[in-house]
Amino acid sequence: MSTGVRPSIGNVDLDLGWTYYLYPSSGTTPVGTTIDINYWEFVARADSSFGEALHLAAGSGFSPNYSNTGAWSNYTAFGVGLQLPRNSLPRDLTASVTGGAGYFWFGNQSAALGGFPLPAYLNWNAGVTFSQKSVNFDLRYYDTNLSKEQCFILTGDMNGGFGGRIDLVTNPEGRISNWCNATIVAKFWFALN
Repeated sequence: MSTGVRPSIGNVDLDLGWTYYLYPSSGTTPVGTTIDINYWEFVARADSSFGEALHLAAGSGFSPNYSNTGAWSNYTAFGVGLQLPRNSLPRDLTASVTGGAGYFWFGNQSAALGGFPLPAYLNWNAGVTFSQKSVNFDLRYYDTNLSKEQCFILTGDMNGGFGGRIDLVTNPEGRISNWCNATIVAKFWFALN
């Protein structure tokens, strides 16, 4: 759930908002105990176009209690987009190449969860988006520098495997998760105006 305002200053569009991440029936462990991972975040973002082809954006989000772990979080990211020349494409088709990178860092979790900081990480994406009238298609590569062990610590993957590097404080069993692997995502959607 989110709310906010979107004022403009000159050719810079701002997005100032508040988001509440609600995960109904987040899961149970041990049996009968609900895991409450709901949390809120304040977000500020600015973006602007330079000419018809170049688009830049940057933003940051802050939560005092990320996923209800007791650890604060801060995520800062930037992105760039380049609209491809229309005369090089078939009629009514537009295409843009976009990419971005962000850094996520955290404070210490509550003492009940170990009291250690969650692993900070860098993530990035790059892709191309095609649009023709109301039909859109995006093909994008996503990746991060999280190790499989750090991914397990951050996500708590209930199906995480064993065999990773043991850390007596943060991961005493050497659990690993594949949820943070590099991936390619194709997205198809309609935009009705």
